[in-house]
Amino acid sequence: MNIVDQILQLPQAYLIIQQIEASLEAESKKRTAFYDKLTEQEKAEFINGEMVIHSPVRREHNEVNGQLYHLLDVFVKKHQLGFVGVEKIMISLTRNDYEPDICFFRKDKADHFQKGQTLFPAPDLVVEVLSSSTAQRDRGIKFTDYEAHGVEEYWIIDVDTFSVEQYHLEKGKYKLISKSTDGNISSFVISNFSIPVQAVFDPQENLKALSLFLSPNT
Repeated sequence: MNIVDQILQLPQAYLIIQQIEASLEAESKKRTAFYDKLTEQEKAEFINGEMVIHSPVRREHNEVNGQLYHLLDVFVKKHQLGFVGVEKIMISLTRNDYEPDICFFRKDKADHFQKGQTLFPAPDLVVEVLSSSTAQRDRGIKFTDYEAHGVEEYWIIDVDTFSVEQYHLEKGKYKLISKSTDGNISSFVISNFSIPVQAVFDPQENLKALSLFLSPNT
């Protein structure tokens, strides 16, 4: 029995719904205020009615994020597959707003983006690089929210264990495809994008993969 069915079994169901509607209306006003206050200098998210300001990241986080972004961006641009966003692309879902470390939109979505756009729909691929302050959200509410809003593929990167977890949406639920520190990882949503896992962490492996993508025959 889902939560809606559970509420509808209660005699006070109508009163509960009224309370929920009032709370969501108040939250919507806070969300509007969040948009008004947000500046390009801040990395912030709106999660369940609260504004979350992110602290500076560790060097390792920044390096890993940049290395994967370069691979994705070069490959996607070369093959004209869509748009890759990094760090401060605001994803606006039905209730919450997130700024994933990396996100990818297929061409059919990206072609509708406008100049000056600041809010974006659910991506096709999201990548989050774990940190001590974000790990619980990345594995918790974001995981659930991305899943519920049809983000087809989700990667979680751990810079301490040099591992990449790859999830794929199947029948509305994320399935863990792999959790790897070596071997290759191939995307479901970016056609023919396949890289060694170590290309995310090792600068030399990253350069090898990048050189391969830049080759005229690839």
